[in-house]
Amino acid sequence: MDLLDRLNEIFCEVFDDDDIKITPEMTANDVDGWDSLSHVNLIVAIETKFNIRFNQKELLTFKNVGDLLNCTRSKIPS
Repeated sequence: MDLLDRLNEIFCEVFDDDDIKITPEMTANDVDGWDSLSHVNLIVAIETKFNIRFNQKELLTFKNVGDLLNCTRSKIPS
């Protein structure tokens, strides 16, 4: 399972929607219920799942799922 699939599982869990299929181009506007609170829940879920931490600067640079994916990938040991 690649990282995009693993992130997709987290999205499905956080947004309680098994039909979500994330893409790198996807933004918060593309997901029903993606507001500031669910964004925090999403980030915490990703940090917990992968045992990583995002800093404030990184969080402010995320424009889409692809940015989140790339930053996550950079923090996971290969």
